[in-house]
Amino acid sequence: MLVWTLVATLLLSVSAQTPQTTKGKTITCFCDKCANLECVSDGYCYTSTRIDKETKQIEHDFRCFDKIAHFPPENPAWCKENAHLNPESLLRSAAVACCDNENYCNKALRPQIASMPPQFASMRPQGAGGKLIISSADEKIGDDLSTDTSLIIFVGTTVLVVLLLVLLVIYCGWTRNHKWKKQRPGALFKSNDSMDPQDQQPILGVNNTLRDIIDMTTSGSGSGLPLLVQRSIARQIQLVEIIGKGRFGEVWRGRWRGENVAVKIFSSREERSWFREAEIYQTVMLRHDNILGFIAADNKDNGTWTQLWLVTDFHENGSLFDYLSTRTVDIVGMIRMALSISTGLAHLHMEIVGTQAGKPAIAHRDLKSKNILVKLNGTCAIGDLGLAVHYDDVDGKIDLATNSRVGTKRYMAPEVLDESICENHFDSFKRADVYALGLIFWEITRRCNVGGIYDEYQLPYYDLVPSDPTIEEMRKTVCEGRHRPSIPNRWQSIDALNAMSKVMKECWYHNAAARLTALRIKKTLANLGASEDIKPPQ
Repeated sequence: MLVWTLVATLLLSVSAQTPQTTKGKTITCFCDKCANLECVSDGYCYTSTRIDKETKQIEHDFRCFDKIAHFPPENPAWCKENAHLNPESLLRSAAVACCDNENYCNKALRPQIASMPPQFASMRPQGAGGKLIISSADEKIGDDLSTDTSLIIFVGTTVLVVLLLVLLVIYCGWTRNHKWKKQRPGALFKSNDSMDPQDQQPILGVNNTLRDIIDMTTSGSGSGLPLLVQRSIARQIQLVEIIGKGRFGEVWRGRWRGENVAVKIFSSREERSWFREAEIYQTVMLRHDNILGFIAADNKDNGTWTQLWLVTDFHENGSLFDYLSTRTVDIVGMIRMALSISTGLAHLHMEIVGTQAGKPAIAHRDLKSKNILVKLNGTCAIGDLGLAVHYDDVDGKIDLATNSRVGTKRYMAPEVLDESICENHFDSFKRADVYALGLIFWEITRRCNVGGIYDEYQLPYYDLVPSDPTIEEMRKTVCEGRHRPSIPNRWQSIDALNAMSKVMKECWYHNAAARLTALRIKKTLANLGASEDIKPPQ
């Protein structure tokens, strides 16, 4: 409605203040190109003054202006005196005057060209008694007056209407897009945009490290940094190099105020996984030394696509898979790694009940050596919580995706492979994690260097299934064949390796209910570490 109102107003503004001809009235005009030097019109008589392009002489044309040519019909812009169109050009200067008060009224009309160029200022139009310079080319008049007032108004109105329509379309599109983004999971991390950036200054001090900021805002065990602080940190990170790729996207090493951070960039189709992982990381009381330290989550829209960032601590040793592929460990290092992983998993599985805030029990569901990071002190931290599921003790619900068969096929528990897992019982998911934990212990123990003897690094079931096994191949091996990774005979003669082999066997029982709990494994390995005189990491 606004657009059409503006158009109507502009068109009506053109109409006004020009003498009207009497309906049905005709008038005889002086016509310099007609046989009898006269013409009859139902509109106006007119005289035009122009400068000839070749002779540079001022010339006059006398014609009739019929109603059929009027624009607008009742107030033709043609008849508005002063049609000087281009002061910069001698060849485009003209003036028009109309009349309808008496016959031959245009014979005495001599319209003056506005802002006549200096070189023609001394020239005078020829009167009735002097030489009359005429032109017989109607096209010249049309050419000289092609950009008259009516055309300018028409073009201006059209441009204005088109511009308003374009702005309206853009506004509608932006409104719809903004509303859609609010409904997306990523909107969770845009809720504090309206806050004053100065509010973050006490936290993001110039000399504050990431550890300082985390300790100030979470007291070491909170639910993560405030969303505004997360976004501020994420926007200050510079990506340095890519350090890994996966089904979700890429992992980069980034720099924030001289500190290394890991930036996990999810592809747009993995938005649900990004949102779930960020949500799990920000669970109250989740922060733990043996769980990958979460720093920030942010979604960056560059106009073409949306980048989904997850910023965590950076560990230069990389994943446990990378570490064991190129290095070995001694007995102390083996136990330290296994103990730290079981400690982190026990914290994930544990439900902490509090009067005001508590931590729900969480199952990882994709535990493997590639999702565990190795710290500089030799301990480990569990990462990649994108497939994690938690148990709500209040209403007894498990936040489970529609497909329960998730994770890495090689590390899937028997009950997951044959789909016999009881999805209504949360302990079932924790027991599946313990099965995968036993396979990880097997990977670590193979790389334990005792007296210069150790095994080459291999993935579980490397000798029984292809490098990229299918669900069916794993099901036949694990469920039907009841196979498990082989235990070398030499492990039986070394107390620490023998103890580790017993623990891993109790982790991968076919009967899920018979498996150890993560907490029991943690205590067993702690006792084993005490016997090996393992000192706590510095």
